[in-house]
Amino acid sequence: MENFKAFMVNKNEEGFSAGVTTITQENLPDGDVLIKVAYSSVNYKDGLASIPNGKIVRSYPFIPGIDLAGTVIRSDDSRFKEGDEVIATSYEIGVSHYGGFSEYARIPAEWVVPLPEGLTLKEAMVFGTAGFTAALSVHRLEENGLTPEKGKVLVTGATGGVGSVAVAMLAKRGYHVVASTGKESEHDYLKKIGAAEIISREELVGEKIKPLDKQLWAGAVDPVGGDTLSAILSKLEYNGSVAVSGLTGGTDVPTTVFPFILRGINLLGIDSVYCPMETRKLLWQRMAGDLKPEELLETIKNEVSLEELPSVLSSILKGENRGRTIVKM
Repeated sequence: MENFKAFMVNKNEEGFSAGVTTITQENLPDGDVLIKVAYSSVNYKDGLASIPNGKIVRSYPFIPGIDLAGTVIRSDDSRFKEGDEVIATSYEIGVSHYGGFSEYARIPAEWVVPLPEGLTLKEAMVFGTAGFTAALSVHRLEENGLTPEKGKVLVTGATGGVGSVAVAMLAKRGYHVVASTGKESEHDYLKKIGAAEIISREELVGEKIKPLDKQLWAGAVDPVGGDTLSAILSKLEYNGSVAVSGLTGGTDVPTTVFPFILRGINLLGIDSVYCPMETRKLLWQRMAGDLKPEELLETIKNEVSLEELPSVLSSILKGENRGRTIVKM
């Protein structure tokens, strides 16, 4: 195979480096399926992988990018053939196995999902891991009884990747979405993608978090954690659920048993990395169907080239990104 481009990080006794370089197929790790990557996407974890002390990359040199979508060039597994359009996210991709910030990738077949009908490769990466996490959050909430008739649904970190997609998906499903953000300048954006109400972080948490507070929401999607999650638990309606998937607000959650034993609250942990393949395929089908906010995918999308990637990775670590950024190869 001819030379191709990839964004690579390296750390050795001479220091840390990150940038676009040229490699060959021989540089790629083992795997059953060789994919010509059409798009990847940018996630917070990718930002951490691009800095020397991000504690994501396990060995160097390395190609980050926990998401990719493209076309099969060669397959040693009967489940895939040349020309198949596929998605690969999560598992060890972009952590210990070379990831999606490359024009080609070689991936174990067990990590690959066929692109469902009704979804393009570009749309798949507008969703990416963030969108999949949002879809899994909505799925788990509905498994636990949430319906639009039950009441309002809160989404925290609403301008981020998971938050933006969750707002759009819930609105598509007919929910009354309350979006929480610390960015006053983004209110128009949130309304455009489906938020019915917008509240500030300060209004959400309040001056003091009570063990039990006024019941406000039937459910919540929370990629923030920390004090935000504590406040949500105290304000969910009876038998309400919160799907938590992140920790940008911290890892400590000061709460009591009261929401759980007096209101029957459900705390749902969302793990998109090792989600079983059966559930993974089901959710990608839903993301191509009843969870696909078609007119909104363009609204939440920012497209960049591989050469523009470093500045985007820096921005996502500073919390400056909005919606989803995809990388076109």
